[in-house]
Amino acid sequence: MTLYAVIDPKTGKTVREYPTATDAEVQQAVAAADAAFKTWSANSTVAERAALVKRVAELHTERREKLAEIINREMGKTLEQALGEVDFSAAIYEYYADNAEKFLADEPIELLAGDGTAVIRRRPVGALLGIMPWNYPYYQVARFAGPNLAMGNTVVLKHAPQCPESAEAIVQIFDDAGFPAGAYVNIRATNEQIAEAIADPAIQGVSLTGSERAGAAVAEIAGRNLKKVVLELGGSDPFIVLSTDDLDATVEAAVAGRFENAGQACNAAKRFIVAADLYDDFLEKFTAKAFETAEELAPLSSEAAAKRLGEQVDQAVADGANLVSAGERNGAYFPPAVLTGVTPDSPSYREELFGPVAMVFKVGSEDEAVAIANDIPFGLGSYVFTTDAEQAARVADKIDAGMVYVNVVGADGVELPFGGVKRSGFGRELGRFGIDEFVNKKLIRIG
Repeated sequence: MTLYAVIDPKTGKTVREYPTATDAEVQQAVAAADAAFKTWSANSTVAERAALVKRVAELHTERREKLAEIINREMGKTLEQALGEVDFSAAIYEYYADNAEKFLADEPIELLAGDGTAVIRRRPVGALLGIMPWNYPYYQVARFAGPNLAMGNTVVLKHAPQCPESAEAIVQIFDDAGFPAGAYVNIRATNEQIAEAIADPAIQGVSLTGSERAGAAVAEIAGRNLKKVVLELGGSDPFIVLSTDDLDATVEAAVAGRFENAGQACNAAKRFIVAADLYDDFLEKFTAKAFETAEELAPLSSEAAAKRLGEQVDQAVADGANLVSAGERNGAYFPPAVLTGVTPDSPSYREELFGPVAMVFKVGSEDEAVAIANDIPFGLGSYVFTTDAEQAARVADKIDAGMVYVNVVGADGVELPFGGVKRSGFGRELGRFGIDEFVNKKLIRIG
């Protein structure tokens, strides 16, 4: 029985099944990536690799409608948001194509003693394994593959089982852009096969975006085999509202931060922490605006995902929380909902709700807001809304997260590093730091 299939979440119907790779096929993919590293990478310049990455960007733009249709079918993303994802992916490839030579230039070190020179020269490390999720099928691949291929590493990519069609479309783009065989290889592998691939001496590092459970399993195997890992895992990002001179605009931002991609984003705003003097008005406006999204809200990625979210919400209510919802779950469609009264005694308080459900908390002070924001095992993104610039800087500094956005949502950029702390993982993607993870920072000291 195959693991890989396109099942349209809008209808629940299987569109197409794809064969799972054999052990031999996985081994051949790893060997091909290793061979490409030893030949193509060793004999190509940064400029030549950047030109290929640039062509990948152009092909994403040229095929944007077709690419968007694929993920609308695979995981339910609306066509408008799917087009936006394709465009952002193209921008990522373009960014690394345009900046690779600057980012990878030799870095002189000023000597404290002795004669001569010292320099850090950045060199690729080899074949890398990428394990990618379903919620952003193109974007997640772009931020891993773009910088690493420009660097000269090669890529073995294992995509989510429900994204085989977009995975194939990405392979076709790399082939059509002119990358040689083995530079970018897709494998439809099992978890057991992935464990074997991580242990393979040809694989020099692993990047995973996914669940805590998957991250822990991959990190354990990689650690035993002395492989570097970059992990981007879950998040339950706080959205702190301490003051505002435009509550309607703040509510609009809150709704956008929670319900984009039907709430299926690791760095979505999930816990809304609101000052007591604003709480009642915020809750009323936020709930009303959230319910307005019901008709246009896409389904979750699968009926199983919607069922799991429903179980989490039911547990929160059983633990004493209050739920208001725009309707009932229907297959993979989950109505927007708001939870209040979630207490630290409930498991839901510290869980990630991966869908269109928001938790709202009332706080009496800045310190209480920060305490609630940090009282979770995650530390990915966060949002702070206040009219006080000094307070904004103070709170941003106190939040335990890899990213803090002040008075803005949806402000991600190709130049801005993405990643978290605590159980949200480690390492960074995007920006200058994204190309510097799987790199041999080689010291060359000349006397």
